[in-house]
Amino acid sequence: MYRVGTGYDIHKLVEGRELIIGGVTITHEKGLLGHSDADVLIHALIDGMLGALALDDIGTLFPDTDSKYKDIDSTILLKKVYDIVQDKGYAIVNIDSNIIAQAPKMMPYIPKMKEVIAHILKIAPQDISIKAKTKEQMDAVGQKLAIEANAVVLLKKQMKKMYE
Repeated sequence: MYRVGTGYDIHKLVEGRELIIGGVTITHEKGLLGHSDADVLIHALIDGMLGALALDDIGTLFPDTDSKYKDIDSTILLKKVYDIVQDKGYAIVNIDSNIIAQAPKMMPYIPKMKEVIAHILKIAPQDISIKAKTKEQMDAVGQKLAIEANAVVLLKKQMKKMYE
């Protein structure tokens, strides 16, 4: 049995924060504002995984009212959600995602993002698509005020082994 989920996230760009996307620190004069490290790609992936399982969203699972998630590395949250996926008997088949940013350019960082995500989710980098898009200078993202990401995650139910 297969299940598909979609995820989306957007965060405002501000001075005084590191820019972390896909678990990778990106050289830029601004970073994303959020309770955690505000990694929009990881947050979209988390919501895609949770959505595929018909579970609550990232904000419910890891509320911004809980101080233990303040400035947390989002890859830690991704690992926790991947553990839930496995506990429910599913494996990730593939991921298709977009990072939408007017600046900085994301393409140089995408191979490392795939490597980081593949390692956490125990899938091959070739099963992860990360595309970089702009907003052609339209809306908040196009005006370099924010960065957004979306993701689609396909899960497959794992067969139980006979000896388990």
